[in-house]
Amino acid sequence: MAIKINREMAGNLNSPTSELLNYCISQHLSTIGRLDKLSDYYDGEQDILKRTKDNDAIPNNKVVINHAKYVTDMNVGFMVGNPVAYTSSDDIQSILDAYTKVDIVSHDTELEKDLSVFGIGYELIYLNEDKQIGKTFADIKCIDPRGIFLVTDDTIDANPLFAVHYQKVYNLQGAIDHYLVKYYNDNWVITYRAASIGFGDYELIKALPHYFKAVPVIEYRNNEERQGDFEQAISLIDAYNLLQSDRLNDKEAFVDAILFIRGFTLKDGDGARLAKEKIMQTSFKPGEVDASYLTKQMDENSVAVLRDALLEDIHKVTYVPNMNDKNFSGNVSGEAMKYKLFGLLQLMSVKERYMIKGLRQRLILFANYLEISNNNVDIDGIKINLKPNLPINTTDIINQIVQAHQAGILPLKVLLSWLPDIDNVDEVLEQLQEEKEDAIELNQKAMGVQSGDSHSNLDDPPDENEEENQDNNNKQSGNQTDQKGDQENGQNKNNKKQNSKN
Repeated sequence: MAIKINREMAGNLNSPTSELLNYCISQHLSTIGRLDKLSDYYDGEQDILKRTKDNDAIPNNKVVINHAKYVTDMNVGFMVGNPVAYTSSDDIQSILDAYTKVDIVSHDTELEKDLSVFGIGYELIYLNEDKQIGKTFADIKCIDPRGIFLVTDDTIDANPLFAVHYQKVYNLQGAIDHYLVKYYNDNWVITYRAASIGFGDYELIKALPHYFKAVPVIEYRNNEERQGDFEQAISLIDAYNLLQSDRLNDKEAFVDAILFIRGFTLKDGDGARLAKEKIMQTSFKPGEVDASYLTKQMDENSVAVLRDALLEDIHKVTYVPNMNDKNFSGNVSGEAMKYKLFGLLQLMSVKERYMIKGLRQRLILFANYLEISNNNVDIDGIKINLKPNLPINTTDIINQIVQAHQAGILPLKVLLSWLPDIDNVDEVLEQLQEEKEDAIELNQKAMGVQSGDSHSNLDDPPDENEEENQDNNNKQSGNQTDQKGDQENGQNKNNKKQNSKN
């Protein structure tokens, strides 16, 4: 975790003293024991494996049911199983391209694993060289919290002052030859060589600028207490391992129970014959001889109740549900699933807030580096969205959207935001509008093609027969028109004569 010191006591940060480095490294070394234990539990090196018994003849099974790994792997999948989404109304493509180049999705998975195991995570942003094109770029790596730490001032803002990354250098015989210590502040990366850490002197090797304009080491917190996801359940994990191991011990002791014989003694060779033939022959009267095994009474029902109680407590304390439970069957509705995952969703919301704070600092460092090439990016408007990778009943959500849209209760923009796989609702609305316009255009073209087919002969030149028929039709039509006109004129004359007589 970050170490706090007074800014004035730190002295010149561009030339740190051996006293400053030794103090900070000593403070960090005091936390290594806890981090080692958490790492061992994730790897399966748990306390049950260290159990010994005074009597070597007594069964001593050591069973590890690695709930620590289960809790961490599930949390990592829930948190970053869906890649972190970055959206903005401004152009942020340069940062997205930089993230793609360093495979930021895989990096976030590794970072979340450190957060889940140790309760803290560190990432180092540094300059790397692309040998194919001969250019430098901003690269990023996760560093084991047992080898790096951040130092801040003792104000309420906890402003980063510098970071130290130290690592062992081994010789060919496998022994530690020396330590390599790298010191990062706002402007410089200073490399030292030391025979030991926490005391002694540091030999300066080189000092290089890094151009990130801030300490290029970011500390992420899993929660306010910087605790791992399974750290609170370690005692329960130990109890579960002990119970399962003792169940095997009891079973093994039951199989190897002592045979108690009463009423006679076995002669030489009788024991081997008894073990082979499974028959015991005696010359005594019935009832005077007895043989039985000395065993403890095994109550599997009580053991099963205790096992289930421990298992339930482990999932309750870690907030990670037992996905193998019958309550998570495939026919569970989406609304019921939300209630079953309610505790996990609350845990995810806390982890998300702390992680976004670190991701925001990462954006600042990448943007500072891109400014060197006059590639300015406004990161203030960038929205960071972490979508938990949880089982979702998409069918129910779509039905709710359709019903709400038909009823006119909410705008379509709000309704589309309910879908889990949509990062930019405005972009989706634009696509919908484009599809509608394309559909209208296709309909218009289709109507135009049909109309053209029905009158396609208008553009063809008429043949001779068609011209003669057309002329005859025109003449006939003209004669009919003339006759009709004469009749109308005659009728009008008769009407006038009749009127004059009257």
